[in-house]
Formats: sequence, C-alpha cells, structure tokens
Amino acid sequence: MQRMNVKPVVSIVDDDFSVRDATRNLLRLNGYDVHAFESAEDFLRSTTLPETDCLIADVKMPRMGGLALREHLLAIGFDIPTIFVTAFPEPATRERALGGGAICFLDKPFDGWVLIRFIEKAIGRSKLEDS
Repeated sequence: MQRMNVKPVVSIVDDDFSVRDATRNLLRLNGYDVHAFESAEDFLRSTTLPETDCLIADVKMPRMGGLALREHLLAIGFDIPTIFVTAFPEPATRERALGGGAICFLDKPFDGWVLIRFIEKAIGRSKLEDS
C-alpha cells in the first residue's frame, strides 16, 4: 500500500526535550514530516512506526536506549535506516552501532547540516534531485 504522504517521514527518539525540539524544527524547515518521541516505548506504540523512513535515536535513554531500540525493531521486522546521536561518545558503543547497520553516529552537539546530509543518504535522496 502506498503512502499518501510525499514528504519523507523522520522519527526522532530522544529523552532530551531541547535536542528533540531543535532537531524537529530544523527538519520541518527542510521539508520533512517529523514525529518526535520522548522514549523508545512511545515510538514503538505509535502509528508512525511503519511510516518512518529514517530514525534518529539517542543512544542513552531511560529504560530502552537507541541501540536496544534498533535491535528490537530488527527483531520485529523493521529495518529502518537509523542515525544515532549521543552526548556520551564511547568508541565501543560507536563500533557496535555502526557494526549493527547504523547510517552514522553523531556526537552531541551535532551540526544540523551534517545531520540532514545523513538523512538524505538514509532515505536515498538528495536535495539536488528535488530542484
């Protein structure tokens, strides 16, 4: 079944309100349909899950972190291109994320334009193609 929405859907899962809100605003200004969630559990319960073209997930969150969320999504059949963000960049965590198929692993604070380039890579499109 084809989606009616022509804008790429990006879901943000981050327990830090300021990061979640700033990222949501940046992405909306750049033409994305953005949904933001405070926790992995909220995202998993949402109707947005099957529509998500790209997931931005914080590595460390209460209860279920981003890496566990990605593993859970894969286990239930959702291989959503994922970008991990973290305020705690640890080499072993970075290696685990990238080894598990992440598009990238960005340290907070991250450059918004770098994030957009990785989202474009994740969903297989370029801003130039839209012109």
